Amino acid sequence: MALKNSTTLRVRYADTDAMKVVNNGKYFEYFEVGRTELLRSLGLPYTEIEKQGILIAVVEAFAKYRKPARYDDLLTIEASISETPVARIRIQYRVFAEGDTEPIVEGYTVHSFLNETTGRPTRAPAMFVQTLQEAMNDSREQHA
Repeated sequence: MALKNSTTLRVRYADTDAMKVVNNGKYFEYFEVGRTELLRSLGLPYTEIEKQGILIAVVEAFAKYRKPARYDDLLTIEASISETPVARIRIQYRVFAEGDTEPIVEGYTVHSFLNETTGRPTRAPAMFVQTLQEAMNDSREQHA
């Protein structure tokens, strides 16, 4: 069972390019908004993870663009996690324009957990894993 969270964001003029559409690189910033809000909704804001000496670095990112967004569009960013992490975590994203039932962009990011002091990869913090497992169990029970 995937853990999901949705958040909305209005496209700023600064996000658009000369063709009056959202610049393709901006979607990775939108993914970050979705990821941050997903983790916050689970009680895992970045600040709490960093207090444990753990950083979460993007090591892979992918986006498939289906339809452009434009200035002032209201977007819904859906972020989800479907697996409990060990040393890496993959987060999926779907971005919807207001009124659309099909995503305008889909993608994912893969993150590595790093020891803040050494900068070397490490396992996901126990509290992080436990929180995700509990949320996934709760989600399964609600859908059973």
